[in-house]
Amino acid sequence: MSNTRRSSLLTIPVVIAVCAIFGGVFGPQLSIAAAASEDDRIQQSFRQFSRVLATIEANYADPVDPEKAIFQGAIPQMLQTLDPHSQFFDPEAFERLRDDQRGNYAGVGMTIQNRNGQTVVLHPFPKTPAYKAGLRPGDIVAEVDGEAMEGLNTTEVANRLRGPEGTDVVVGYERPGREGMTEVTVTRARIPRPSVPVHFEIKDRIGFVKIESFNENTGKELDRALDELDSDSLEGLILDLRGNRGGLLSQGVYVSDKFLDKGQKIVSHHGRASNERAYNAQRPSVGLEFPIIVMVNCQSASASEIVAGALQDHDRAVIIGTPTFGKGLVQTVYPLNDTTGLALTTARYYTPSGRLIQRRYDGVSMVEYYNDPCSDHYKPKTDEVKTTDAGRTVFGGGGITPDIQISEQRLNDFQIDLRRAFAIENFAQHYVVTHPDMPKGWEPDSDVVEQFRQFLHAEEFEFDEVDFSDNVDFITRFLKREVYVSAYDLDEGEKVYYELDPDVEKALDALPKAKQLLESPSRLVAEQLKADRAAR
Repeated sequence: MSNTRRSSLLTIPVVIAVCAIFGGVFGPQLSIAAAASEDDRIQQSFRQFSRVLATIEANYADPVDPEKAIFQGAIPQMLQTLDPHSQFFDPEAFERLRDDQRGNYAGVGMTIQNRNGQTVVLHPFPKTPAYKAGLRPGDIVAEVDGEAMEGLNTTEVANRLRGPEGTDVVVGYERPGREGMTEVTVTRARIPRPSVPVHFEIKDRIGFVKIESFNENTGKELDRALDELDSDSLEGLILDLRGNRGGLLSQGVYVSDKFLDKGQKIVSHHGRASNERAYNAQRPSVGLEFPIIVMVNCQSASASEIVAGALQDHDRAVIIGTPTFGKGLVQTVYPLNDTTGLALTTARYYTPSGRLIQRRYDGVSMVEYYNDPCSDHYKPKTDEVKTTDAGRTVFGGGGITPDIQISEQRLNDFQIDLRRAFAIENFAQHYVVTHPDMPKGWEPDSDVVEQFRQFLHAEEFEFDEVDFSDNVDFITRFLKREVYVSAYDLDEGEKVYYELDPDVEKALDALPKAKQLLESPSRLVAEQLKADRAAR
């Protein structure tokens, strides 16, 4: 999971409420005396804080910005004492949060990256203003509206490319192999951020769907993906939630609902100031009775864990991968005004079997909390033991433990060096420029691999020939992806990437186990017992 906490939020629909900056959600009033006593303590704390701030303003060596001291200092530090996921949003962060939830933003529509001090287009999104204006992977963004971008980081460049929908921005770019700078006028537009960016038939009648996040459009995008895959004819589905850090609870519930039987519990949550609320499947999963494999890893969090936990607890899917992040806290987002907001943990959520999958965060630093699940020494707790509908053992207290555990893919030193040097991307862009009429279905044969080896020598990239030979499969896989991104578009490159992913191959191999689970007598018995209980 990213160190940026914004990405890891499990949010529920935004509460349209205005809170005092130091306000909170308090429990029910127990007695007038108790409430008065609590109020006295709060007022005393306010007075002490005011005195500290006044002393700083009057005596600090340099001028003090009170708003900065409060909004960037006091409030974030106060929230950090609560849990790792409660967070204050300044105007820029709050706008990004809203964009994430809406699933779109206003801009030109491309991903950029800093390479050796230059801002390089990683890929323009298909059918966006940047793509239509001719920008392609590998182009160097030299100027924006006549201002040189040299020395600026990617965030600063991205902020200059963004702007109100319908406004123009002049982008000056340089293309390797072409002399001079090209200027294009790009009209900004609403850029969709698909939460289901990839879906295709990876094998005959086997669908693959990648869900990258849970925003307002996830349910609609999943419906469309299943329709285009002709779900009635599918004999299996790979649902990839790897790297999905969460998002809207409502959309996690919607995705789970697609594959569960009507009435089955999906998730429940409750907190000190909120009553327990359970979310149950509302629609019968007619036509979606195929076996399912759910792929997860240490960066699968919150809403991803709700989906994986619900399908695992009801024996609806086989979970494959590594233990997930372990975020079982629900945040309610309270707008403080038009431009700032507070994401406050108001509840804990539980899987259908009653598992709290939140891992411990007391006594660890933020760096440890966010990085540990992906480290070799992290071992999730398994002291909370529950059972699925069919009686299988599952564990809580440290994320979702997969039914089939596989090792996280790790880059070796040679692969890391290739990625740091952007060697494969640079070669792919050079190759496409020199091969403008590439046919569909292009494959990187031994000739192309040899050209890449010679390219590394020409670029004075130091490597051992043994390392190169040992990593030909890796090189071939990523060469194909990057060439497809440059020659065709991002969608084609992503399909190639997943087709060649060894972990996806393992998921395909596990489909017979998912079929057995779906047809197992123990699951049928569990469903019959449930039906009998409901009829009483």
